[in-house]
Amino acid sequence: MPKIKDTLEQTRVSAKPVKKRVTLTFPKRAIQMPVTYRLAKEFNVAANIIRAQVAPNQIGKLVVELLGDIDQLDAAIEWMRSQNINVSHTLGEIVIDEDTCVHCGLCTGVCPTEALSLNAETYKLTFTRSRCIVCEQCIPTCPVQAISTNL
Repeated sequence: MPKIKDTLEQTRVSAKPVKKRVTLTFPKRAIQMPVTYRLAKEFNVAANIIRAQVAPNQIGKLVVELLGDIDQLDAAIEWMRSQNINVSHTLGEIVIDEDTCVHCGLCTGVCPTEALSLNAETYKLTFTRSRCIVCEQCIPTCPVQAISTNL
């Protein structure tokens, strides 16, 4: 007969990990801090970096997708806030202005998930929203500024 402790451990191990996409804004003094390493080592939270704007002696921004147990995620977010790192949940999405877009296809070359593609028959831009990770690589690539974000 299994012990209650063993059953609880099995339940805890099989709990589904949770994903959260957040934007981290670092103060100048925290730029050198190895945040993603600390998240993995101390909180068992994986951080997939979607976009990074980090430079010495400047305020930095990092868009990351965090993966881990809900309690560990909450503890990791609390720790980051205690380090004066602003944590905000990312809910935005890419918006394409169909009237402005010239369907040149430049954005398709920088899209890491192939959410942007050109239709082989019509040569029109196709956007598969479910594939988009809002990395924003397409925004500066568009020559007519037809792509933006609603953040």
